[in-house]
Amino acid sequence: MPVMVDEQNIYEVALTKLPGVGSQLIRVLVSYCGSPRGVFEATPGKLLKIPGLGNTRVRGLLDGAKGALLEAEQILKQAEELDVQPLFYTSAKYPDRLKQIADAPVLLYYRGNANLNQKRIISIVGTRQVTSYGQTVTERIVDELKQFSVMVVSGLAYGVDIIAHRAALQAGIPTIGVMASGLDIVYPAAHRKYAERMLTQGGLLTENVFGTKPDAPRFPARNRIIAGMSDCTIVIEAALKSGTLITADIAHSYDKEVLAVPGNITSPVSEGTNYLIKSHKAAAYTTAQDLVELLNWDLEDEAAARAKTNSPSFDASEFNPDELKVLQVLQQSKEEQMDNLSWKAQVPVSLLASVLLNLEFRGIVRALPGKRFRLLT
Repeated sequence: MPVMVDEQNIYEVALTKLPGVGSQLIRVLVSYCGSPRGVFEATPGKLLKIPGLGNTRVRGLLDGAKGALLEAEQILKQAEELDVQPLFYTSAKYPDRLKQIADAPVLLYYRGNANLNQKRIISIVGTRQVTSYGQTVTERIVDELKQFSVMVVSGLAYGVDIIAHRAALQAGIPTIGVMASGLDIVYPAAHRKYAERMLTQGGLLTENVFGTKPDAPRFPARNRIIAGMSDCTIVIEAALKSGTLITADIAHSYDKEVLAVPGNITSPVSEGTNYLIKSHKAAAYTTAQDLVELLNWDLEDEAAARAKTNSPSFDASEFNPDELKVLQVLQQSKEEQMDNLSWKAQVPVSLLASVLLNLEFRGIVRALPGKRFRLLT
């Protein structure tokens, strides 16, 4: 059944087709105008009040609006035909982990059935020239991760990437392939059968519009999505100068955790992983316990078990939908800063203030210094 798109999607996609308008400016425009549609309906006078927009840029934006909207309609028509979901950065389905990254795409195209905000997401990357050792280790890692209900993200490339995807499929773990092309171009074509299987056990994700070929500059851009949408990047094998090390560096720059598998010191594809460990850019992965302790999954599970035992039970009929969203977030974390609570609950900050005030009056939530709020149990 085709994925249905609404009118708002047209304005979201059209923003990305405006000439000379990049991701940062799109966020500014939406912030000042209130919505993607608001950008296209804004008067020249209103646009000129936005910082960074001069007469020339405003004129270009207005002149390009009609063409951008027409192009967006064509893209969305193709999206419906291919069951592709456009995910704007304000969408609840957009990966929350990416929202926290300054250079994240404002729009993603997604085809699949996995939750991109699953609780535990791990990226696995490595060389295309994988050794038998690398293959064995990749398959072992995925098998070890199965018990922790993770989702595996990789780049659908030859070598470690496709081994990780294949192992996840075999283990029944959802897996996402992040592509350097449009969703209508599977690269390499040899991996099409795995890509098709992933649509029912994970999915395919890209920032590139249909028809985009996987040109060289798109791979580093693809890698930032792989690094940004996961909790930790595991590097299996990598040469000293490689795209895999670029992914690890990106993850490191995002303050994400990085693990690297120690390798044979005589092997060229172990030089990169050994370097990451030696330079303290990555911790060593030897067993799944290394990952569990690095990400505090053991402590999380203990806390979740305690919370399940002691968790207060709320009668849904006593709360409106926004209040329930806030309570569900606070049941998980007990305490949150207001901005974090806003995006986790997908309740606008302007509305969240009144929601929290009502919950506070009812003795369910307590306000703390620093705009933090705690669930009272």
